[in-house]
Amino acid sequence: MKWIDFEKPNTVEDAVKLLSDSGGNARAMAGGTDLIVMLRVGHPRVNPDVVVDIKSIPELNELSYDANKGLTVGAAVECYKIYGDDNVNSHFSALNDSATLIGGTQIQGRASFGGNLCNAAPSGDSIPNMIAHRAVATITGPSGTREVPVEDICTGPGQTSIESDELLISINFPSNGAGFGANYIRFIPRNEMDIAVAGVGASVTIEDGKFTSARVSLASVAPTPLLVEEAGEALVGQPVSEGAIQKAADLAKAAAKPISDMRGTADYRKHLCDVLTRRALTTAVERAQGAS
Repeated sequence: MKWIDFEKPNTVEDAVKLLSDSGGNARAMAGGTDLIVMLRVGHPRVNPDVVVDIKSIPELNELSYDANKGLTVGAAVECYKIYGDDNVNSHFSALNDSATLIGGTQIQGRASFGGNLCNAAPSGDSIPNMIAHRAVATITGPSGTREVPVEDICTGPGQTSIESDELLISINFPSNGAGFGANYIRFIPRNEMDIAVAGVGASVTIEDGKFTSARVSLASVAPTPLLVEEAGEALVGQPVSEGAIQKAADLAKAAAKPISDMRGTADYRKHLCDVLTRRALTTAVERAQGAS
């Protein structure tokens, strides 16, 4: 391993300056559960001169809820804090579907939704769930702060729309009214293999027995986590029924662009998109009806 400088700034401004001054050769580190492994194995995509530990920056550790503004999750907030938070459990409990799946207990003590998003793995377990919740990322760089829907962050395997001199600050989840429900579900061959062969994040809002909004997002079946807009649109205005859910599942299956690898064939992954979309939407409906 080559020599790598280590910096631990305490402010957003200092972190952005370090990233900017590096000329693209710095990497921000929150939990490090992905970055440290890639550094150890000499991953070709990760070869920084500087590692910037952002764990001590207050804004990146914020976990707060406001009835009007929604839930704010700082980029460095660990998974165990998410599923241990009363406001998350009361208003955004479906986020726990992902927070409790990312690695094991030890990993959840370091890993964050922000790191999962920036790692941009097609199989990232938090990303389809964030997309289903209409989450928006707040990003700061030398030119200022911008907000980007989570579905526009990942641009390819391990690639994001976040520039090398920018820093992900937080992820905001808008407040959901009555009749909202969501779910993330994945398929893995065995408990010891925790990379999704396929995963689905889904959300619905139900009023008077009809879908008024819906979202479906897929993991591990395209170069990036995939928002299937047509699947959600097909549900809007329809009465809640198995037939409507099946139509959305058919559209999710059609939208998938999987590859075959050691974890599953492309055809198998497409089949899983159908099955998992039906299950995720069914659970989201049950939760929505329970919350009404």
